Amino acid sequence: MLGGDRVALARLITRVENRGSGTATLMSKVYERCGQAFTIGITGPPGAGKSTITNCLIGHLREQQKTVGVVAIDPSSPFTGGSVLGDRIRMQK
Repeated sequence: MLGGDRVALARLITRVENRGSGTATLMSKVYERCGQAFTIGITGPPGAGKSTITNCLIGHLREQQKTVGVVAIDPSSPFTGGSVLGDRIRMQK
C-alpha cells in the first residue's frame, strides 16, 4: 500500500472498517510513514460545488508534484450511515 498499490489500499480500508485483527498495529506503521501528509474536509449540500473545488485542489497540488488521494464519503447512506463514493467522472485531475 505504501508503494502505491491501490488494491492493497482497498484491502486496508476494508480491514479498518471491519475492525479486523491487527488493525491498530497496521495503522501505526502507516502513520509512521505519513511524513508531511495532511487532511482536508469539504462538506456542503448537493450542488454546492464540493466536487468542483476538490478537483481544483487536486490540480493545484499535483502541479506542485504532490501525491493526492481522495476518499469521498456519503454520510447519509441509510444502510451504513456512511458509504465510500467513487466520483471519478467529475474528478479527472
